Amino acid sequence: MQIWPIGIGVLIAVIVGFLIWLQSMRRNIVDEEKEYYSVNRRVWRLLAPFYDLIATPISKVRGQVVNFVGAEAGAKVLDVATGTGEQAIAFARHGYDVTGIDLSADMLRVARRKNRYPNLKFVIADATGLLFDSGKFDVTSISFALHDMPVSIREKVLKEMARVTRPGGTIVIVDYALPRNRIGRFFIHSIIRLYEGKTYRDFVKSDLKGLLADVGIQVKEELPVVLGAGRVLKGGTGGAPANLKRSSSQMVDSHRAPSWAAPHEIKAGIVQRL
Repeated sequence: MQIWPIGIGVLIAVIVGFLIWLQSMRRNIVDEEKEYYSVNRRVWRLLAPFYDLIATPISKVRGQVVNFVGAEAGAKVLDVATGTGEQAIAFARHGYDVTGIDLSADMLRVARRKNRYPNLKFVIADATGLLFDSGKFDVTSISFALHDMPVSIREKVLKEMARVTRPGGTIVIVDYALPRNRIGRFFIHSIIRLYEGKTYRDFVKSDLKGLLADVGIQVKEELPVVLGAGRVLKGGTGGAPANLKRSSSQMVDSHRAPSWAAPHEIKAGIVQRL
């Protein structure tokens, strides 16, 4: 009696089972991402008018980030997930050529009302697919946004930030962390998890530096902020240390609206060309 047909049958069953599992995983990721975009719009529409008040405890971090980066005059800066623009405004205040992007038209409406700087512009854009040339910016930053993102989106955003940062440029990540001492860790974790929920708990337990390394971002310096409840990671994509001279590359002139843009946003002119 030959057993090879049985072996082949088992192998086929294993392969089919694996493909079904893989398809299920892909479906879960797609569903998770769709939920993120949907919730993102609804939540920030409600919070936009009050966000700056809510974010008061981290207001001093904005200036600390600018000083920590130490970019040269005239550097081109991209602030990802800029929200109401506080970090972008902090960069613009120092004379940098700044672009702030965000998914939320409501948050950007607040940011534009506050903008008093000709060297700062805000555009609605999806950071998972930036319509900018590779190496366009001297500095790219993202502040207190990664922790809200599903891991799949988080990875895409970081890859895009790495792509649009010039060789030798600077990538800045600002987000939650935990103090090193046990009492501080317990105190900070217990308070923040009350309003940030599961995404915060998962984020502070994750290996952020490992994820950054996986997408090609090398962390060179770290600055604890807000009594250790947050941290600023500064790095780049390798190469010589950044002297942050201006990039000469130009923005992509695209007539294509982002795939996630709602029809009323396109008609209202909220989706702008990058």
